Amino acid sequence: MSLHRIRTSVRSTAFGALGLALGLAFFAGSASAEEVIVGLVTKTEVNPFFVKMRQAADARAKEKGVKLIARAGKFDGDNEGQVAAIEDLISAGAKGILVTPNNSSGMLDVIKKAREAGVLVIALDTATDPADAVDATFATDNFEAGVQQGTYARKALGDKTAVVAMLDGTPGGTVDTFRHDGYLKGFGIAEGDPSIAGAAITNGAQDKGQVGMENLLSKNGDINAVYTINEPAAAGAYAALKSFGKEGEVMLTSIDGGCAGVRDVKDGKIAATVMQFPYKMAAMGVDAVVEYAATGKKPSGFVNTGSFLITDKPVEGLESKDTAWGLENCWGD
Repeated sequence: MSLHRIRTSVRSTAFGALGLALGLAFFAGSASAEEVIVGLVTKTEVNPFFVKMRQAADARAKEKGVKLIARAGKFDGDNEGQVAAIEDLISAGAKGILVTPNNSSGMLDVIKKAREAGVLVIALDTATDPADAVDATFATDNFEAGVQQGTYARKALGDKTAVVAMLDGTPGGTVDTFRHDGYLKGFGIAEGDPSIAGAAITNGAQDKGQVGMENLLSKNGDINAVYTINEPAAAGAYAALKSFGKEGEVMLTSIDGGCAGVRDVKDGKIAATVMQFPYKMAAMGVDAVVEYAATGKKPSGFVNTGSFLITDKPVEGLESKDTAWGLENCWGD
């Protein structure tokens, strides 16, 4: 073979190898560019409900082969922190964002910005106001959950004259409004009824639940029924009741269905709680983003992820599950 042909052959082989390398790099770059990012923005990082939601979203994202970026507000009510998180996720190229709004009307502008950028936005647990500000909502029917809580409390009190305390969550959230209003409807009273001894804002936190309950008991020691926005607030209320020597005398009820809350029902600290399913909301949300990325199909409207009343002291005419079932289906530690 001539020297010219050898040089030509070597040059061709070198360029062929270079072309193959560049081709592989191109396809690798394309795969990276097409990576599906799912954003999750919860109210806080510490509430067991949102911890479970994040864990479930992470597990489903890994199962589906997509990337989850999870962010949260610094505290319950941190609307600005959530807005900044969504801005970051838009910049990161998220295909879909799952959000539990701290303020149901406080995130409308950034949600609109995300949707206009082609991002699928789904509210989890907490609806926006208006509800159609997002593409869809996957959540508990919080009004109905409140009705279940209030109906149980009224029936379980029997013929006692009710003196009610309301331990609310964070003003401005649809969850708080729906649960509060649902409890009143289930209990058979309206806002401003004279049987309501008072209310306190807890932000869904145990310490604020305890302080709020202590303040209300100091003003009215006849309280015999307590509505709580969630189980951490209920745990705080129980601590206050115990410090006043009134544990076991007050119809304390709640909503959440975390394992700690179900154990409190089993131990008699809480009379009943309404279980909801954060892992179902999160998994459905990730699935919806994956489908949107693949087909362009968007979910719409409200999807009720369900709830069950949990108690070991059932009342007539109200369906419930016992704590044995609750402990098999609860979330959290």
